Amino acid sequence: MQAILIEDEAALRLATSQTLELGGFSVQACASAEEALALLRADYPGVIVTDVRLPGRSGLELLAQAAALDAELPVIVVTGHGDVEMAVAAMRSGAYDFIEKPFAAGRLLDAVRRAQERRRLVLENRQLRSDRAQHPDMPDLVGRSAAIEQLKVLIRNIAPAGVDVLINGQTGTGKEVAARLLHAASGRKGNFVAINCGALPESVFESEIFGHEAGAFTGAQKRRIGKLEYAQGGTVFLDEIESMPMALQVKLLRVLQERRLERLGANDTVALDCTIVAATKLDLLQLSAQGQFREDLYYRLSVVSIDLPRLRDRRDDIPLLLAHFAADAAARYRRPLPQWNAQQMAQWQAAEWPGNVRELRNFAERLVLGVAAVAPPAVAQAGAGVQSLPQQVDHHERELIVQALSAVDGNVALAADNLMVPRKTLYDKLKKYQIGAGRK
Repeated sequence: MQAILIEDEAALRLATSQTLELGGFSVQACASAEEALALLRADYPGVIVTDVRLPGRSGLELLAQAAALDAELPVIVVTGHGDVEMAVAAMRSGAYDFIEKPFAAGRLLDAVRRAQERRRLVLENRQLRSDRAQHPDMPDLVGRSAAIEQLKVLIRNIAPAGVDVLINGQTGTGKEVAARLLHAASGRKGNFVAINCGALPESVFESEIFGHEAGAFTGAQKRRIGKLEYAQGGTVFLDEIESMPMALQVKLLRVLQERRLERLGANDTVALDCTIVAATKLDLLQLSAQGQFREDLYYRLSVVSIDLPRLRDRRDDIPLLLAHFAADAAARYRRPLPQWNAQQMAQWQAAEWPGNVRELRNFAERLVLGVAAVAPPAVAQAGAGVQSLPQQVDHHERELIVQALSAVDGNVALAADNLMVPRKTLYDKLKKYQIGAGRK
């Protein structure tokens, strides 16, 4: 962990440096903004802590130049007691946080650690985006947990072999992402064709997948190739394979065994060159024991099986996933990145997330749009009825602030007037409750 400290008073500079070093930071202490700017670069991995009143360039000027270098560099501004206007100006200019002198060592370390964690996530997300730019067809399999790293190794090992694969995983665990990654890593030049077996009506299932000849049935005026044939040289992804009608399971089994398909109404067969990746959220062996899925098809599909972990089994990936999804949503909706603290992240990591990664993505989008509660729904429901008095007060205070901002189209100054609180107090509350605001 790294920090650049700018403080012109030698005694305070030494004391603050020691505080940060005892907190585990490697500190570069500077007496002026000019000295600090010489150390900065766009990919600086640490945090900047600067006094506002400095000889030469002020801390606010330093903040502006740091933002010009990298708008996401976290800068913590230290202000003198009573410098409310200066603190507000710093926050408007993009400061990550501000601290009033005199400050407790714990207050400083808490702010710097939160800023450091945010910087780490920002840089990791940039690396992910860079990887995507270099490999635009490669899907995202975001995570650093042992489960995800093992999954990546397995996919890299089996993809070039072109074997059929069965992906097992709950809803929202990323089955299609894994299938697309298998296709990308296989080197196949043909199409990736995704078929949701649960969404196809049984009456058109056979024609959609296997194709048909002209006159095969009423309305079939010309030949139409099916999804399997369209994927020649590529990969077919059969999602919700458990929903495939039993009669067509027999036909698919034959295709897998012979690598040839027969269009509906045809007398001859067509050679098939594609990899089949099937996915299910259910236990196919159990379904076969109940007579709802062919056991021979199960064994033919599962030449290799991949089990996707639930999100609650890879909780260490939640900070990185949330940062990744929030960055995507912020860019898409042209909104600022939301901020959160360590306590909130710990709460999110402890949540059950029954909808898995898909639910987390939706939650990140709501955070960006400013319409999410601090806790995801599963956590909020789990805590219903057992909230402490301070928690209930915080909940109602947050709701009042959101309503006040909504009434004035996000204008913080007007909202503060209407709530009859100082503007600095409202800014503190916005940060505390992670509420996005519009106009200042």
